[in-house]
This record gives sequence, structure tokens and C-alpha cells, in this order.
Amino acid sequence: MSKPGISLIISFYNKLNYLKLVLAGLEIQSYKLFEVIIADDGSNETIVKELQYIIKNSHLDITHIWHKNIGWRKNEILNKAIKASKSDYLIFIDGDCIPHSKFIEEHFKNHAVNTVIAGRRVNLSPRVSELLTSEKIKKGFLEGRLFWLLLFDSIKGKARDVENGIYIKSKIIRKLINKKDKGILGSHFSLYKSDILTVNGFDERYQAPAAGEDTDIEFRLRLAGINVKTLKHIAIQYHMFHKKLTRSEKNIEILRKVKSKRIFYTPYGIYKS
Repeated sequence: MSKPGISLIISFYNKLNYLKLVLAGLEIQSYKLFEVIIADDGSNETIVKELQYIIKNSHLDITHIWHKNIGWRKNEILNKAIKASKSDYLIFIDGDCIPHSKFIEEHFKNHAVNTVIAGRRVNLSPRVSELLTSEKIKKGFLEGRLFWLLLFDSIKGKARDVENGIYIKSKIIRKLINKKDKGILGSHFSLYKSDILTVNGFDERYQAPAAGEDTDIEFRLRLAGINVKTLKHIAIQYHMFHKKLTRSEKNIEILRKVKSKRIFYTPYGIYKS
């Protein structure tokens, strides 16, 4: 592959059991012309060695980008992954989000200049998260009987957004459902590399989870005149269960200043001033 049609960037840190499931989902994608970049925010040596073995034996085109662990630096490693990407079009996902088999195809079909494609996700229950294996994913478990298991778990309050897993083919229904954009999830969006370079990538001052990798980038992209297009029930991913992360007060203060200044280009991004 000289130049892939899409660069899929996965943010990752230590949870190799989750990443294996994500890679299994990528192996059964209907659209094949893509590279995978693992943006590793400082995983330990044991994990890195095992990951290198997986990459060596994978049929996927995978590049591993790593930096030393000095705390939460997700935005910094994502910026490094953007610079390393070979394609003009980028998809961003998290290392605990498994793609539907049509995931990359739908991003590719719906991409447009000056537009962010924002998908939604199903939040899996603890039970279903524990049931998943790479083999099950490759055999289509996520798109088969999973829905009924999750529906039962959602009634008990153990799973959320189960309806987001319904894949709709009708163009008319797709258009009706997605009249209004729903905003960007940091774990699931795509855009042209030139568009994210317009805002200089992710702001590296955010050094804790939440706000920095989605709310901030969404605000600055919109400010730069980039539209948001929602692909609910079209581009689907399945989010593995974990405890909800708390929002950082420092992040919130940085975001408040960004919004008050209304400057879309961050000097703390890919290219430093």
C-alpha cells in the first residue's frame, strides 16, 4: 500500500485486551484501503513488547507511535500521530471502541471538505464487555445477537445508547434522523487532515481526560468554519464498559479561556509558536 485512502488513529494506553478487540473489528472492515496508527500515550514496556508482536503478525497496516509516560498526554500523542499519517483523511477513535464492519466505509462515503463526520456509539454493559473475544467479533457477534443482550441490560440500567447500534440502510431515514448535528465525540470523528491542520491540531495544554480532546477541538473547528455532520445509525462503534472519568477543573478553565478569546488556531498544537 503506497498511500492509504484513510488513516485511522487509535488513542491507546496499556489496555491491550481492549485494543485486541478493536483490531479484530478492523480486520473485518468492508473498506480495506486504510492504515492504522496506534497513538500510545506511554504504555509500559511489557505492553509495548506484546503490541509489537501483534503488529508484526497482523494483516493490517499498523504503525505504533509512542512517547514516554509523564502523565496524561493524549493530545500530544494524537498530534504526533497526525504528523505521521500517510493519508489526507483521518478517523479518530479510542482504544476501547470497537468499530462496526461498515464503520470505515461509511466515513469514507460521507466525507467532505470543511466537514467533520461525527458518529455515535453504543455504551456496552459490563456483562457484554466481558463476553467479547476477538473470535466473536470476527464472526459478527456485535451485529447479531448482541442487540438483544444489550436491550435486556439497558432495561436494568447496565447499558446505554443501545439504539445507536441499529444500522440503517435507507437514505431517506438516514437523512431524517441526522437533520441536526449532535456534536463531536472525541472517540469517534473524522475529517480531512488539512481541516485539522487549520486549527493546528489538538491543544496540548489539556493534560487530563475530558473536554480537551472533544469539546475544545469541536469549538475551534466550528470557529474556523468547519461544519459538523452526524452519522447516527450509519457509522457505529461499541464502547467497552469502564467507570466514568471525572472532568478536570483545570481543563474546564482552559476551555473557558479558549471560548472567551475565540481564536481557532492554538499555538499549543502540532506546530509550536
